[in-house]
Order: sequence, then C-alpha cells, then structure tokens
Amino acid sequence: MFARTVSLNLKTNSAAEFTKTLESQIIPLLRKQKGFQDEITLVNTDGKQAVAISFWDTKESADAYDRGTYREVLTALAKAVEGSPKVETYEVSNSTAHKIAARAA
Repeated sequence: MFARTVSLNLKTNSAAEFTKTLESQIIPLLRKQKGFQDEITLVNTDGKQAVAISFWDTKESADAYDRGTYREVLTALAKAVEGSPKVETYEVSNSTAHKIAARAA
C-alpha cells in the first residue's frame, strides 16, 4: 500500500470551506479512482495548515491519480488554499487501521 501526503497552507478563515469542499467534491472524486483505498485529512488547530493523506493499492495507482484527477482537486480547492501544495509519496510500513504490519527484516 502507498500513501500520498499533500501539505497545504490554508487561506485565512478558510478551514471550514476546505473541509466542506473535501467532503462534497474531493472525496467523491477519489472514490472513483482506480486503486484508491482511503483518505485522512488533518487541519491544525489554528486553521492555517492542512495535511491530506490518501492511501492507494499501488504506487502506479497513486501516480496515475497525480497525473490526472489531482489537477481537478487543485482547482476545486483553490478558494481555500494558498500557494502550491507539497506532495510526497510513501510506502506504508505500518497501519492499525489498514491492518498492515512492518515487514520482517
């Protein structure tokens, strides 16, 4: 399993708009993507930063999303996001929610 993290700076007083857009537009788009498994989004307590973590069955699925639908996501979030998000991809090594254990060394 692979995870994409997207770190975002939110515009002043836009945390609620960001959360609403995720729920109404972004998550439905993600659910249609091949290999999509889950989405977890975090907003810091002052509402100025957010981290979105999406989980994918393979790196290829995550990369295909990045090359395609992710552009739509950025457009949908433009009202709430300031600057360019930072995107990174990781292999998931442990997850209690996804029942993934560390690989034996």
